[in-house]
Amino acid sequence: MSLWAMEESSFYHCCHLLLQQSNQLKDGWSWEGSKEGYLKKTSLRSVLIDSRPLFDLERSCSEMGHHTSCPSVPDQWLDEKEQSTVADGHSLNNDMNDEDELVCTVSETRSELLQYEYHILYSCSYSTPVLFFRAFTQAGRSLSLEDVWSSVHQNFRLRLENSPLNVISLQEHPLLGQPFFMLHPCRTDEFMRPVLQAALDQHRSMNYLLSWLSLVGPVVGLDVPLEYYTQHCLAASLSSIKPD
Repeated sequence: MSLWAMEESSFYHCCHLLLQQSNQLKDGWSWEGSKEGYLKKTSLRSVLIDSRPLFDLERSCSEMGHHTSCPSVPDQWLDEKEQSTVADGHSLNNDMNDEDELVCTVSETRSELLQYEYHILYSCSYSTPVLFFRAFTQAGRSLSLEDVWSSVHQNFRLRLENSPLNVISLQEHPLLGQPFFMLHPCRTDEFMRPVLQAALDQHRSMNYLLSWLSLVGPVVGLDVPLEYYTQHCLAASLSSIKPD
């Protein structure tokens, strides 16, 4: 087992701590099943569905760097040369007066209200937590894998292929036997290693599960409230105070 792997007993202990905090913060996590169960949370989210394929997103970002009619382009999408070109305005091609060429493609997105159900289980094969989830429309239709990819924010979609969080697949839930989407855990050790090393170097306590969730959750719309960390830091500081 890797030095940075999570033992099963540690997983259940971290789940217990997370549930305590969730109850205090009214964040909606619950424990389902027996001892070998799983954490569960449901949430209603309004998401932007972007039906463009990944290569269209990349092309759109590239084109947006050359169109002065798109003021909402984040600076980080442009390299230094492109930023200076856009700011200057005089070095743009003279034939860009055609209005059709100055229009950004934004019509392929739509807003939709979705019901998400998240499960956190322990993987004995990888010695890590695993995030399973599924989503439904208000009409009760289950999202397809293509729908799920379309609902992932484009900032994540453009980076997923080179990220440790790169695999979203449809799998059978190991405890329920139902189809769920899963963020594959094969590279969890890789992206958790620096997090654990930093905590070790700084001699500070951390909840592995909470830190892991803050990294993988946002990919599928599951954000971890900041109050979890402020609450944890406060508890750690109080426990370090020794009476005279």
